[in-house]
Amino acid sequence: MPAKDRVFITGASGFVGSAVGRELSRAGFALRALVRAGSPRGNLDGLDTEIVGGDMRDERAVFAAAQGARYVFHVAADYRLWAPDPGEIVKANVEGTRMVMEAAKAAGAERIVYTSSVATLKLREDGTPADESAPLHEGEAIGAYKRSKVAAERLVERMIADGLPAVIVNPSTPVGPRDRRPTPTGRMIVEAASGRMPAFVDTGLNIVHVDDVAAGHLAALKSGRIGERYILGGENMTLAELLAGIARLAGHSPPRVRLPRAPLYPLAFLAETVAHVTKREPLLTLDGLRMSKQHMFFTSAKAERELGYRARPAEEGIRDAIDWFRKAGFVS
Repeated sequence: MPAKDRVFITGASGFVGSAVGRELSRAGFALRALVRAGSPRGNLDGLDTEIVGGDMRDERAVFAAAQGARYVFHVAADYRLWAPDPGEIVKANVEGTRMVMEAAKAAGAERIVYTSSVATLKLREDGTPADESAPLHEGEAIGAYKRSKVAAERLVERMIADGLPAVIVNPSTPVGPRDRRPTPTGRMIVEAASGRMPAFVDTGLNIVHVDDVAAGHLAALKSGRIGERYILGGENMTLAELLAGIARLAGHSPPRVRLPRAPLYPLAFLAETVAHVTKREPLLTLDGLRMSKQHMFFTSAKAERELGYRARPAEEGIRDAIDWFRKAGFVS
């Protein structure tokens, strides 16, 4: 029996990374995962993978883990909309990406799939779904997370121009099981499913099941064109529609009050001030409010056309997220 192709993956203990790891394992790949010493490893339960301890900015650990890998998936990222030191988000996402790409190139990996984000793409002023054709400039990005993802994607593009065999995927807003931190979107689902979000602002998101995002990663490995980016999205929904869906699935009444943004800025400032003391990420942030001014709608038409990508209805991802949060004790 021939040996399995080895894949080096970062972020396998996280939300999106664990879904990608499971997809790759089902497809028959042998996995080697880089996992930080302090990272919870519950998402690795049942996943047949060789674990290498280390941070993605640790040159020795990353280069050692990449050796012998035919393919590399760099999924790890610091996904926070607020941090006591925003520079840590930038360092993790930019310097970590540089390290993994250099290690993949040194190891002679045949193909790399780099997990970027729709945060690197310009939204359309008319509100129609954005595509891959208009990348965002770093100076246009709101907040440390978006700036870091733009900078990291541009770094990967420069390395591709120098011969790095990488494909870029841009997930929208994944939801579903194993969101252990949880992510900012997961926290919103927890609050809404618990009946603690009585109001909303006028904004919109593109919601996608995390397992569809994972399937899109594998499709990018098989069919993606080197140097291209592919949006892996799902269903465009206003926040009101999203909260109504969560309320229905959780057995609550949906919120009816639409709030203007202006009065929320002092509250967000206060929440961030408290967070500097507690070191806990606030639910309401200044950057989050600034981003919510536009409907963050996207189209996955390119991935559907070139990769055969498909996404299930958003409600299935929301339902799976609520079910998992209930079992994990986040929602009573």
